[in-house]
Amino acid sequence: MIEVSNLCKSFINGTRRVDVLSQVDLRIDMGERVAVVGASGAGKSSLMHILGGLDRPTSGDVRYDGQDIFSLRGAELDGFRNRTLGFVFQFHQLLPEFSALENVMMPALIARWPRSKAEPAARELLCEVGLEPRLSHKPGELSGGEQQRVAIARALVMSPRVLLADEPTGNLDSGTSDSIYRLLTRLHGTRGLTLIIVTHDTRLAAGLDRIVHMADGRIVG
Repeated sequence: MIEVSNLCKSFINGTRRVDVLSQVDLRIDMGERVAVVGASGAGKSSLMHILGGLDRPTSGDVRYDGQDIFSLRGAELDGFRNRTLGFVFQFHQLLPEFSALENVMMPALIARWPRSKAEPAARELLCEVGLEPRLSHKPGELSGGEQQRVAIARALVMSPRVLLADEPTGNLDSGTSDSIYRLLTRLHGTRGLTLIIVTHDTRLAAGLDRIVHMADGRIVG
């Protein structure tokens, strides 16, 4: 489903070239649950941003079902991301002035869904992640775990096939981390997701189908 070929990413720092990713090759099959692990600076988040089309590589290909996503430009790439990918980050990035329901609706409204379609979809997801009593609460009125559940619901409102999660439990205590992991595992099953998680949590990584180890911008195992 996802094929990464000879992926490289570098930037210039003064007169020095810094290689963030170097000759990364990776294949992820439909429905897999993959953990990406490694020390800080190993290139994990850079890989995730490129997998998600949020950043472009210096060279190399990222293909979804044979489609090179970086052959797409502008609105085409935006449309691909909206249809295919969902994103969850360590810091939830919710809009503080909006309720949980409004935050989850936001991607659908930006995609020009009518409110009559976006609101029921958002309500269903918030119920699915266990937040039915909290629909009208703003992020500041929610716990860290509840905020991350809202962020997960928001990531899924457009029914993506792939969920990319960058340290989704990194800012949570161990008990809340476990509940978020169980939620992601359940959603993987019920929604037929391909799940790719960057994590420092070895317990979480061990529970997934495969672990990809990164070091110095390369996949080492």
